[in-house]
Amino acid sequence: MHRRNILKGGLAFVAAGGLYGGTALAATRAPYVTIERTEAEWRAMLTAKEFEVLREEGTEAKYSSPLLKETRAGTYHCKGCDLAVYPSDTKYESGTGWPSFWRALPDAVRTKEDRKLLFYVRTEVHCRRCGSHLGHIFDDGPRPTGKRHCLNGIALTFRPAAA
Repeated sequence: MHRRNILKGGLAFVAAGGLYGGTALAATRAPYVTIERTEAEWRAMLTAKEFEVLREEGTEAKYSSPLLKETRAGTYHCKGCDLAVYPSDTKYESGTGWPSFWRALPDAVRTKEDRKLLFYVRTEVHCRRCGSHLGHIFDDGPRPTGKRHCLNGIALTFRPAAA
């Protein structure tokens, strides 16, 4: 095989998203997104770190979220559009450094493959209404689902239940 064919194949692999995944959800409108804002509108309503996580699919530093220690009854909402996404009764301490849940509210989130890490596929979780990136889902959670929704606290707001 000629060196230029190897090079062409490698470039095609990278162009197709083989190393870093495809285009971010934030850059392409997903079919379920019903709230759309321009980049300027998102930047005006979010801090720089919130924008990085919610719109560019970043990750906050572990143990940095005050929501990690939140134990009151209530509901967690998407910071991007205020949609209720996770009930407090599915939150648990996973020991990972991020707020973790074993189930989202019905019809609150959508998932997609994350291929940003070389040779490793993760499942991203996004708000179904505005498409904001909330975190990732792993298969090492507790019963009854066996799932761990490992979320960025910066992508959420908490509303305590009415007393």
